[in-house]
Amino acid sequence: MTDTSTRFREFKMPDVGEGLTEAEILKWYVQPGDAVTDGQVVCEVETAKAAVELPIPYDGVVHELRFEEGTTVDVGTSIITIDVAPGSGDVPAAPVAQTSAAPVAPAVEEAEPKGRQPVLVGYGVAETSTKRRPRKGTAGVPEQAAAAAAVQAEMNGHNGAATAPVARPLAKPPVRKLAKDLGIDLATVTPTGPDGVITREDVHAAAAPATAPAVSPVAAPVAPQPVAAQPVAEAPAAVAAGARETRIPIKGVRKVTAAAMVGSAFTAPHVTEFITLDVTRTMKLVEELKADKDMAGLRVNPLLLIAKALLVAIKRNPQVNAAWDEANQEIVLKEYVNLGIAAATPRGLIVPNIKDAHAKTLPELAAALGELVSTAREGKTTPAAMQGGTVTITNVGVFGVDTGTPILNPGESAILAVGAIKLQPWVHKGKVKPRQVTTLALSFDHRLVDGELGSKVLADVAAILEQPKRLITWA
Repeated sequence: MTDTSTRFREFKMPDVGEGLTEAEILKWYVQPGDAVTDGQVVCEVETAKAAVELPIPYDGVVHELRFEEGTTVDVGTSIITIDVAPGSGDVPAAPVAQTSAAPVAPAVEEAEPKGRQPVLVGYGVAETSTKRRPRKGTAGVPEQAAAAAAVQAEMNGHNGAATAPVARPLAKPPVRKLAKDLGIDLATVTPTGPDGVITREDVHAAAAPATAPAVSPVAAPVAPQPVAAQPVAEAPAAVAAGARETRIPIKGVRKVTAAAMVGSAFTAPHVTEFITLDVTRTMKLVEELKADKDMAGLRVNPLLLIAKALLVAIKRNPQVNAAWDEANQEIVLKEYVNLGIAAATPRGLIVPNIKDAHAKTLPELAAALGELVSTAREGKTTPAAMQGGTVTITNVGVFGVDTGTPILNPGESAILAVGAIKLQPWVHKGKVKPRQVTTLALSFDHRLVDGELGSKVLADVAAILEQPKRLITWA
């Protein structure tokens, strides 16, 4: 019989973002009993920076999922147990997945492996002082089939009384989370989506009769009853307060964005300057580049030329590409440009950056921009892609906005906001004509950038966009 101390391997939540302390389990791709191989992605988690897929570093069979989807787990906490020697003996019953982020002791403690660690490539497990508490036993459910039924019942919101497996209702993870927040058992919801999938509207419809009676404005919805072996469920992620309010916990990307913006706004003295300019020639150049064979298959748009113009302006005014080191009381001049592009995603605002953008040709810059945008839209931006930025562009014009006063990305000295490009009356060669016009806004850290330097950078960007041929003479 195989020694259980080496048979069951615990995969712990890795530090996927260099110093992050927790992550939320968005989706499990495996269930107990599934075979897995080394490198196979088993779940998707969301940190304060991005969504990341976690590969398992073992071959074997999934014995236990320790936490449900939607649970926030501390780094260093075991999230899944793998049976690396299936079929070699009796298998202890796998407990029900936890609904609380409180870590629990594994069914069989394993010695720390001396070889490969269960972490992502390029990251190590962060030290954690989290203490484990003993798990309550699973007496009375010794058979694996009964354990699987208990897991299924808990995932469906049952109280664990059922002894036979129940078909799991079909619903996407956000819908399951909504049902959990509202205290709705998905097994009782009538699906209206394609192929019997439960939708958000179905969950709200099921919740309406239950919440119609008089409810205190501060009363939280009733959470599903946990199984006997489980701790009391945490407070719901989105708490309905009366009929006109919804409370959403601040976490993930929104939490880190808020902290960063507050820190930046109250640390760096911001100054914003504006300029309105005629970009008709730039728009014509965009159309010409779309037909250029060297740009075939690449994303060509005004943002590409604006990014190139900013890079040229930084080359002419390198002092703007700097950082303020408060600890050492030094100004750090950077001889490279990691160009950040603010991107709105379903999970919130993120700012990935193009590494060494200053050294890229126009086709290379177009390819990098295209990859950055598509990766952000798919929610696949890595934490590394959002670190090390030096200056940023935010394109508020895509929302029809003329301009704004952007807040600096922490650690950077400048950010350029691009407004909507509109056909407007403009004096051109002594006559009023319809021209393509936009407004740019440059915010900068006044500790690093004086008004003269900030004005030169903004004026250079505008001059290039008004006369794009300067890209050739100034680059």
